[in-house]
Amino acid sequence: MINSVAVGLLIPFLGTALGAVCVVFMKNQMNPMVQRVLTGFAAGVMVAASVWSLLIPSIDYSSNLDKFAFVPAAVGFCAGMLFLLLLDTIIPHLHLNSEESEGPKTNLKKTTMMVFAVVLHNIPEGMAVGVVYAGFLSGNMDITVTGALALSIGIAIQNFPEGAIISMPLHSNGMTKTKAMLSGVLSGVVEPVAGVLTILLSGLLVPILPYMLSFAAGAMIYVVVEELIPEMSDGKHSNWATMFFMFGFVLMMILDVALG
Repeated sequence: MINSVAVGLLIPFLGTALGAVCVVFMKNQMNPMVQRVLTGFAAGVMVAASVWSLLIPSIDYSSNLDKFAFVPAAVGFCAGMLFLLLLDTIIPHLHLNSEESEGPKTNLKKTTMMVFAVVLHNIPEGMAVGVVYAGFLSGNMDITVTGALALSIGIAIQNFPEGAIISMPLHSNGMTKTKAMLSGVLSGVVEPVAGVLTILLSGLLVPILPYMLSFAAGAMIYVVVEELIPEMSDGKHSNWATMFFMFGFVLMMILDVALG
């Protein structure tokens, strides 16, 4: 069981690492159209994961509350979005295709703040995988090891293009290919770390698991609305990005239902 959890926590990181390696073999810059399409795909996966893997299990687990079964999901969801808003405010970072940094004013390099932006993005993904495995380990929730694995695989699939999306702009902004690759890989380390911390916290506070599931969902949706949707909609022909949002959403939904 422990081995299954360890593998599940590492799979999303592996997706990021493999994507970051692409900078070694590709040109200096990624085609903006390709970047928007991949971002749309990632957004679709994250929205579907938030609904099927996190919010619905949160509501199902709270069925003993009858018509108030929505309370843990609603409270946790709002708390997750507010938590990411807080991190967004206190951590200096720079989104892709943006010239103006967010958060406190700092003298950090542009490339460093771009990595911070990806780290912020990866925290809720790690939390999501961690809390689903915590639900599986608790034995009190209707979450199977294959259902938890489905979320890990879905996150890893959308992490692969994200690894390339972050490492290539880092190279374009002055980093060597090796440093850009390593920065992209290291940005994904936060995912298994966040996952382990979430599992440890959940183990101490099992009754709040439905709140933690929806908390992770809120954090992921914040990233989608704040970062991914604006990036996928920027420029011409954003309808392609919208179509790939659909593909990502449907793929994650299939994985969760088929394996869950």
